[in-house]
Amino acid sequence: MTISKLEFVTRSSGELMQETKVTAREVTLRYFAWVREKAGMGQERVTLPPHVETAADLIHWMQTRGPAFAAAFAEPGAIRVALDRVHVKPDTKIGTTREIAFFPPVTGG
Repeated sequence: MTISKLEFVTRSSGELMQETKVTAREVTLRYFAWVREKAGMGQERVTLPPHVETAADLIHWMQTRGPAFAAAFAEPGAIRVALDRVHVKPDTKIGTTREIAFFPPVTGG
């Protein structure tokens, strides 16, 4: 769920304009493989802080959530992210995503 705040701003022309700002976003986080093992859980619901806008921002924020998450996200380059089941790059905006998954790189043989 995304919680938004409706604001009205006045442009320099004097025109009143309606603007919606996102203030909080509730998402489901899913953890797979060794990310799950280090985090100590398979999934959780969290409210993302407003400054978390991209997948990279989210990984950085995850590192600050306590020792288990600091260990799980210690190597950001080794974590892959999927937003609503679509693999994304670190600079991808989270936007209105409802589910975010973290997992190690997948290799085949």
